[in-house]
Amino acid sequence: MFTDAHCHPFDLARIAPHAEEDRRRLGVAISANACEREEFAYNEELARKAVSDNCSKVLPCFAVHPQMPAVIIENGSILTQEELEESIGTLHKFAAESRLAAVGECGFDLFNSAFKETEAVQDWLFAEHLKTALEFDLPVIIHARRAMHKIFASAKSLAKCRAVVFHSWPGTLEEGKALLRKGVNAYFSFGNVILNGHKRAMRCCAMFPAQRLLTETDAPYQPRKGKSFSCWEDLPLVIETAAALRLEAQSEVTNVKELEDAIEKNFFDVFQEPKNIQVKNK
Repeated sequence: MFTDAHCHPFDLARIAPHAEEDRRRLGVAISANACEREEFAYNEELARKAVSDNCSKVLPCFAVHPQMPAVIIENGSILTQEELEESIGTLHKFAAESRLAAVGECGFDLFNSAFKETEAVQDWLFAEHLKTALEFDLPVIIHARRAMHKIFASAKSLAKCRAVVFHSWPGTLEEGKALLRKGVNAYFSFGNVILNGHKRAMRCCAMFPAQRLLTETDAPYQPRKGKSFSCWEDLPLVIETAAALRLEAQSEVTNVKELEDAIEKNFFDVFQEPKNIQVKNK
């Protein structure tokens, strides 16, 4: 089974209206991310239908994306502390109601000056996300751009989390190994970046232990070169490329099917179907 540790079905559906049909046809289980109530409601409905139709799972996640404060300000809106607290309250509510498979994506984005200006807000948001993840024993999905120093500063807290998924792993091989040594139950997710020639990501994908790997599309936001968006049809090639990289590096688990199976196991070790979804469909 193909698995997608990080995607945005709501946004993908606006570009590719038949995306859910494609997902079911390919048999892809997904961790479905949302940062707004409308997105989450869409993902949750997909999850309920997947259960009732006994098809590949949709596992809803929720968080305040670290880019959101800067994007809201850039669009001319004023972001108040009250609004931030309301969003965190929504996260906590969903977790308390057993509606989440993970907290995410959350983290840090210091890619440009606009994002850097909201660093203090991002610090507060990340701390609140970790509190919720720890209170409800949920995995965390991390977004980190030019922010690995922030991740290492939070390593003690991350080591308390049930699992930590690094979406489109942004670090080096040595940084990943260091997080594991610090006791972080880390999983490193890779998508089309390894098809697009990102050498650092390719090396990490080749060398990390197979039991630490996940695949993703970040659909629709991480397209292959020459494509306008990413989708679930990219996953077979991602797996094939990962296996080829590992074979060249002489890593363990280089057979395509064995690697697919190992990544599927990792996915379901990390993500569990929310009890709320299970109960409503019995």
